[in-house]
Amino acid sequence: MKVKEFMISNVITAKPDDTLQDVMSLIVHKKIGGMPIVDEEGKLLGMVSDGDILRAIKPRERQIYDFFTFVIYEQKQELEQFLKELGEVSVIKIAKRNGLITVSPEDEMEKVLQLLAKHHFKKLPVVNEEKRVVGVISRGDVIRKIEQTILRQL
Repeated sequence: MKVKEFMISNVITAKPDDTLQDVMSLIVHKKIGGMPIVDEEGKLLGMVSDGDILRAIKPRERQIYDFFTFVIYEQKQELEQFLKELGEVSVIKIAKRNGLITVSPEDEMEKVLQLLAKHHFKKLPVVNEEKRVVGVISRGDVIRKIEQTILRQL
């Protein structure tokens, strides 16, 4: 079974200059767990997930740094103010950009299973030869395809 047979081709994407607030709105309203970030040509620049967003919005605690009598005191930031400021940050700043793992529409399902299991990803971008995003495939997509095509035949 090829990736193109069970990938989602109507991909919701973000642009690198979209704000975190824009992306959070998409995640909430479209009920998705993340999305690829693409340039104007649709080429993959990064991936952002709900987990990336949670890690970015984790409130900063009060910290004291002591560099041999040079002391820096960092006040705990109020959550609402912090979230307001963070909401205006461009999504590419918190997205995974290096070491992106992708699959091709022509790859076999076994490759997707191995990658999802090995790296604990929830979603993989599907890119063509020009590195343009043509789909995404999630763990749920794989489970649905297995249930619909293999298990029902047993």
